Amino acid sequence: MKAVRFHEFGGPEVLRYEDVEQPTPGAGQVRIRVAATSFNGVDGNIRAGFMQGPIPVELPHTPGLDVAGTVDALGAGVDDVAVGDQVVGFLPMTGTGAAAEYVIAPSEILTGAPRNIPLADAAAFPLVGLTAWQALFDHGKLTAGQRVLVNGAGGAVGGYAVQLAKEVGAHVIATAGPRSADRVRAAGADEVIDHTTTDVTAAVTEPVDLALNLAPVTPEQLAALVTLIRDGGALVNTTVWMPAPADQERGVRGVDLFVRSDADQLADLAARIGTGELRVDVAERVALADLPALHARAGAGELAGKTVVLAPTA
Repeated sequence: MKAVRFHEFGGPEVLRYEDVEQPTPGAGQVRIRVAATSFNGVDGNIRAGFMQGPIPVELPHTPGLDVAGTVDALGAGVDDVAVGDQVVGFLPMTGTGAAAEYVIAPSEILTGAPRNIPLADAAAFPLVGLTAWQALFDHGKLTAGQRVLVNGAGGAVGGYAVQLAKEVGAHVIATAGPRSADRVRAAGADEVIDHTTTDVTAAVTEPVDLALNLAPVTPEQLAALVTLIRDGGALVNTTVWMPAPADQERGVRGVDLFVRSDADQLADLAARIGTGELRVDVAERVALADLPALHARAGAGELAGKTVVLAPTA
C-alpha cells in the first residue's frame, strides 16, 4: 500500500510517499481502508522532532492523527464494529497514523461517521472537535449564560469552540483576523475582535468566565488574558509549550490542555454533525502524495482553515 512516512526528524522534505506493507489487525483492533486523514498543527511539530518528550514516536513514522474510512478487517475479540462500517477516530498519538491507504486502530476509539457529509470530510473533525469540547466543558466547565473569550477563533479548533459554546447558550467573544472573521461570525460568535488592529485586553470591557487560548501568543499576551477573567474563572491554553498562567488570589485557574481520545465525546460530536447542529468546515482537500507540500505550506503560515488529505482510491 502507499503511505507517507518520515525516517528521520526534520523539515517537510523528510516526508516520503512510499510503498509499505499492508498492516494486519491484532486483538481488539480493526483495519480501516482510509478515505482521508487531515492536517493538524501538531503533525508538523511531531515531524520536526519538537514533541519527542510528550509524544515519542518510533521511526519510520506515518503521520495523520485523524481517520475517516471503512472497516475492512477485524482482529480477535472485536464485536463493536463490523466489516463495512464507516467510522471516524482520533488515533493514538504515538502510534502509526492514517496518512496511508490502510491503518490499524483500536476498535474502542472509533465511532460511526456522520452520514450527511462525505466520508472523507469526516476526517476534519475528530482531533479539533475533541480539543474544543474538552477545553470548554471538561476543563472550562462552561454553562449557559456565561461569557467565553475564544482567542484565535479563526483556526479549526476555534470554529468548533464557537459553535459548541453557542449551542450551550454562552455569550461568545472571538478574536480573528480579516481572513477568517466572516467564518467566525457564521459559526455564531456574538462579538468578533480583529486582533490584527485591536488590543484584545482593551476590547473586552466586561469580565469573561472562561478564556480559551488557541493562538501562538507571547507569554506576556497569555498572561494579559488572565486579567480579563472574573474571580473563580479559568484560562484554558492549547499552546502547551507555554504553561497557562493562573491568578491564585482571585481563584482563576490556568489549565494546559492535552487532548485525549474519547469515543463517547466523539460519538456526541458525530451525532451533532449528523443532525446539522454542528457544521464541518473543510477549506481544502489534497492528495496523500501532496502531503509534503502541505506541511511546507503549513510551516509558511499559508493554510487557512482545515485541510483534508485524501487517500488514493483503488
